[in-house]
Amino acid sequence: MRKLYFTIAATLTAAFAFAQAPTGNLTIFSEDGDPFFLVLNGELQNDIPQTNIRIEELNQPYYNAKILFENKSLVEITKKNLAIADVDGEYMDVTYKIRRDKNNKNKLKLNFFSEIPVDRQYRAPKNVHVVHYGAPQPVSTVSQTTTTTTVGNTGMGVGVSVGGVGVNVNIKEPNGVYTETTTTTVTHSGQPQVNYDPPLIKKGCNNKYPMGSTDFNSALTSVKKQGFDETKLKVAKQIVSANCLDVNQIKQIANTISFEENKLDFVKFAYDYCTEKKNYFRLNDIFSFSTNVDDLTEYIQNK
Repeated sequence: MRKLYFTIAATLTAAFAFAQAPTGNLTIFSEDGDPFFLVLNGELQNDIPQTNIRIEELNQPYYNAKILFENKSLVEITKKNLAIADVDGEYMDVTYKIRRDKNNKNKLKLNFFSEIPVDRQYRAPKNVHVVHYGAPQPVSTVSQTTTTTTVGNTGMGVGVSVGGVGVNVNIKEPNGVYTETTTTTVTHSGQPQVNYDPPLIKKGCNNKYPMGSTDFNSALTSVKKQGFDETKLKVAKQIVSANCLDVNQIKQIANTISFEENKLDFVKFAYDYCTEKKNYFRLNDIFSFSTNVDDLTEYIQNK
């Protein structure tokens, strides 16, 4: 019986481990303590700049990474195909470090630091900011207390709590001192808001980055291969509807289209997918007729 018990337990443990999808972890730290933002595959991982960040439960072997620094004088780092798995495809717990270039103090590099097998029981130190990839931000609670003391009245305090707001009310008597205290508790999702705008984060197209150069060049080639203007327009719209583009990318696609009417149709359609809408005026010079420029301007204003 005892042997059977251990056999069943071992089988269940193995089945549970097999059922768990393999994932890896990524830690990036700044050697000199420069706070930074981390973007993986176009998604911002931390709303507040960190010097040491750990992303857990990564389910892809490679990620495109971008590091943006709180100090805007520091050049951003772009790393394509950042490896989370080893050469055999096994997911690992990898660590990279950010260090300064010896020849340029404002230029930093992202270098591989270490790689160890994933330990599911590992708990990061308190000084490391941990993010579970793809998970919603935790709910946080903020309390604010205001106390006012007035000379001239005294009284007896009565506590009242309504809808998350606690109020101590005093019955006032002449010739004394009374104190009123109000505590307000606010619960909201995500990080506490800070008055800081992450550098170079695109604001259009759901706050995502535009297509990478390799993917975009492939898409541009697909448009150019089409023999008819109407087909180019159809393929261009198909590409844009599934991606985010900057103004220059939209302009390059538009210039493959011959007829101005179709160009105008395309850039109107692409407006919602542009990462830098404030620079959309740069598309004005693709038109030969001022009426098309006016039409586009009116369209944007109505949006």
